[in-house]
Amino acid sequence: MSETILDTYVRLHPQSAALYEESLRVFPSGVTHDVRYVTPFPIFVERAEAAHKYDVDGNELVDFVMGHGALFMGHAHPDVTAAIVEQAKKGTHFGANHRLELAWGRRVKELVPCAEEVRFTSSGTEATLMAIRLARAHTGRDRLLKFDHHFHGWHDAVVGSREPEAENPESAGVPSATMSNTVSIPQGDIDAVEERLATGEFATLILEPTGAGWGSLPLDPAFLSALRTATTRHNTVLIFDEVVTGFRVSPGGTQARYGVTPDLTTLAKILAGGMPGGAVCGRGDVISMIEFRDSPWNARKRVQHPGTFNANPVSAAAGDAMLAMVATEEHHARANALNERLVSELNGVLERTGVPGVVYGLASYFHIALGREAPRPQAGIEWPGPEAPPSMPGKLNVALKRALINHGVDLMGGSGGFVSGVHTDADIDHAIKAFEAAVSELRAEHLV
Repeated sequence: MSETILDTYVRLHPQSAALYEESLRVFPSGVTHDVRYVTPFPIFVERAEAAHKYDVDGNELVDFVMGHGALFMGHAHPDVTAAIVEQAKKGTHFGANHRLELAWGRRVKELVPCAEEVRFTSSGTEATLMAIRLARAHTGRDRLLKFDHHFHGWHDAVVGSREPEAENPESAGVPSATMSNTVSIPQGDIDAVEERLATGEFATLILEPTGAGWGSLPLDPAFLSALRTATTRHNTVLIFDEVVTGFRVSPGGTQARYGVTPDLTTLAKILAGGMPGGAVCGRGDVISMIEFRDSPWNARKRVQHPGTFNANPVSAAAGDAMLAMVATEEHHARANALNERLVSELNGVLERTGVPGVVYGLASYFHIALGREAPRPQAGIEWPGPEAPPSMPGKLNVALKRALINHGVDLMGGSGGFVSGVHTDADIDHAIKAFEAAVSELRAEHLV
């Protein structure tokens, strides 16, 4: 009897299995991020360089996780590494203002269309938390409108909703009172948006501007324009959550690519060059709710924002170095071209093998959905629509991730990934061959 995908995975990763047993005695489910939870155990990585990483068992992987999308220029890029090392020698935390935060903030203002002013945070979750609070303070309203399946971090305001009486918690521990201020509706229905905003109750509308799950459920750019018109009409703060798409789909993010400017934007990942860091940027009159003014203002209206590691020197150094490379645009052209080839070739594999499914994406990210018939991109790589793409069953998702790891490729969550400015044609060749082998094995095990 031939070895199964799972058998091969276990055989190739004995040290990862052993480390996972130790991790189970330290961390809940043995991991420190939900996406890293993989059965029967996740791989443990020892080191990484450019578009490759090496696990504790000595296996080499072409990486499309890319630090959960943070590493637009790959692992240990010389410019970013040099900036980090140089700054670490000078000090990691001054408890004071410094030149690098100013340089970093100027980069954001130069690249992001809405960025009249900038405020740094320590993560993307903190950025969306601050953006929502600023919107509430600016408008004097409490309620938040979002779209189903759009991810904005893990704080209370965005992981549960209630309308009209049915509660939809996405996590335990969220108070009913908090959920009552959050309304979540399907994306793409401008009439439903208008109906909610017309009540005058909503401080803000927040969304992932390329669609839910960093574009796994894509949005029509025309819908963004309609949202801009509706939120302006109803004096509602429009927030683009560009934590994933910022500096990726173009140097200025989704808003620059499609010419739709929100009131506020949240950023992280690429922003900090692979180090911890986030930001809120946007309209000066909204961001200025953080400003210190006279005593009555400070006591009653000002939005407080401390944060020990906001714009810390090491993250600022890494971020400034990264955004200097982003600004050239040449790396986007390369990453986008490689991704277009990857998506096209993976769809070719599905066509040749007769396996139902589709691969699609935008700019330098891609999504894979196997197991169901679906239309495939005919020109470019974007989802052809107008119906929503199929989702991949969880069991198949895990099996695909295992199979690809066995063949030296790692995907983000098993169903997509990010192409960087340092991936090579050889990396793409390897990924195509690995995918073809993985699909063949999935078929042999009657999973597709």
